Amino acid sequence: MRARSVARKLAMQALYQWQLTAQSAAEIQRQFRETEDSAGADLEYFDEALATCIDEHERIAAAIAPYLDRPLAQLDPVEKAILMVGMFELERRLDVPYRVVINEAVDLCKRFGATDAHKYVNAVLDRAARELRQAERSGGD
Repeated sequence: MRARSVARKLAMQALYQWQLTAQSAAEIQRQFRETEDSAGADLEYFDEALATCIDEHERIAAAIAPYLDRPLAQLDPVEKAILMVGMFELERRLDVPYRVVINEAVDLCKRFGATDAHKYVNAVLDRAARELRQAERSGGD
């Protein structure tokens, strides 16, 4: 599981860079694959998360919007990147338990986000998981 955690971190950092530079997904992917940080990462997972989040950023933003208390554009780019990865996982990676998705996002936010931003990310993803992973939540809680 450590390899996936590293992949999530790289995907979040790559999405942050994408928001600030508007570079192509392919260029950002190449840059991140060449870093020392990519050693030990699940690169297939990184590639899938990054490509999906960039290619479908408008759809993902629309999927996140109902769980926010403000427009996504008003969020800090770090929290926005973390929420995008989290929403990608909640929607597409049913092999990852929703609690893992939320915990990983909170951990990333504690490490890279603003003070107490992890509480907001936790609340947003928890609300999303209630709808998107309803069957999993009812069976596991």
